[in-house]
Amino acid sequence: MKCKKCGGKAVINMPQHNMGLCKDDFLQWLPEQMQKHIKKQKMFTPEEKILVAVSGGKDSLALWDMLNILGYQADGLYIALGIDEGISYSSESQRLTEKFANARGLNLHVVNMTADYGIDLPTLAKETRRGRDKPCSSCGLVKRHEMNRIARDFGYDVLATGHNLDDEAATLFSNTLQWNGDYLIRQHPVLAERDGLARKVKPLFRFYEKEMAAYTLLRGIEYIYDECPFAEGSTSTQYKELLNQLEHEHPGTKIHFFTKFLSAKKKGLFAEPTTKIVPELHICPKCGQPTSAHEICTFCRMMDRVNQ
Repeated sequence: MKCKKCGGKAVINMPQHNMGLCKDDFLQWLPEQMQKHIKKQKMFTPEEKILVAVSGGKDSLALWDMLNILGYQADGLYIALGIDEGISYSSESQRLTEKFANARGLNLHVVNMTADYGIDLPTLAKETRRGRDKPCSSCGLVKRHEMNRIARDFGYDVLATGHNLDDEAATLFSNTLQWNGDYLIRQHPVLAERDGLARKVKPLFRFYEKEMAAYTLLRGIEYIYDECPFAEGSTSTQYKELLNQLEHEHPGTKIHFFTKFLSAKKKGLFAEPTTKIVPELHICPKCGQPTSAHEICTFCRMMDRVNQ
């Protein structure tokens, strides 16, 4: 296959775009496309400070790399959860994240659960009985709390995550199968800031997972290949496999599915009810984070149960 731009040998085929590109053109095309989506969705401006949640995986490191190339003020945040059962997952992902940041002279914040809170994530989940078999529920709670805390404490305007099109399509598929109305209303590449909660954006929402893998490979970015050991057998993984089958037979299925959903939302199909009562937020007296709970926030209640 020939590169659509220069006629040279293509290194990646993107049938959903009816296009193949060589290495140089692909590495130029991807950041340019991301910049277009950032502007179109009004995610952030060059003057704003961005905090990138990095996990050591291909998507978040590629996102941080492209933001740096595009000239944005982007720092990283790594949350060490202490997931080292069977494999040194957290240790290795942290090593690769720090290696990436040091090689490029980028600023990286590191939150260590064991050092900061005296407990790792698997133990926390067991002692609080959240998730029972898997600590995914506790993981999401911890990450949301710490991402927003660091964004607030260090004055960041926006929090960026590396969710790609495959992630977004699988989430949409799950929420549609179950008709989770509240989740369908909230799912969007941009969630506005509110009452002390940082604006959250997903600049990679239009890019396939294989495109992000190709980018990191061609850029020479070393990342952790292993998935979180607790992700094995998850429903989201099963949904991704089903969507991959459809995509193989009908290229463009995933991007069509998600972008048409966004168009439907814009036209009012999933508009929030006019009578819906938005939960009132107040400041948690223990950690200072916004919460809709009556007293202290869910994170602090969870930590109190462990300490008791």
